[in-house]
Amino acid sequence: MIYALFKANVTNPEALGQYREGAGAALARHGGKVETATPSASALDGTPRIPNVAALLSFPDADAARAWINDPELADLHALRRSAGETEILLLG
Repeated sequence: MIYALFKANVTNPEALGQYREGAGAALARHGGKVETATPSASALDGTPRIPNVAALLSFPDADAARAWINDPELADLHALRRSAGETEILLLG
């Protein structure tokens, strides 16, 4: 199991809502899922830039995570997510 941290500063909530409609199925297609998500992350230590949306994703392995982000059939969905605001996804491992 490997995890990825999704962080977003949403400027287009409508686009994020549309993305969420297909996100679960897109993750599942590559064995991934959302473990938890929140609109209210907070700093535990230090002074990180706090996003207004954060989620912890899980995948069976790094190859599955890379297959999800690089899946040409999901390109439009990833573009929709990116249009929702400033987003980052960090692979933890």
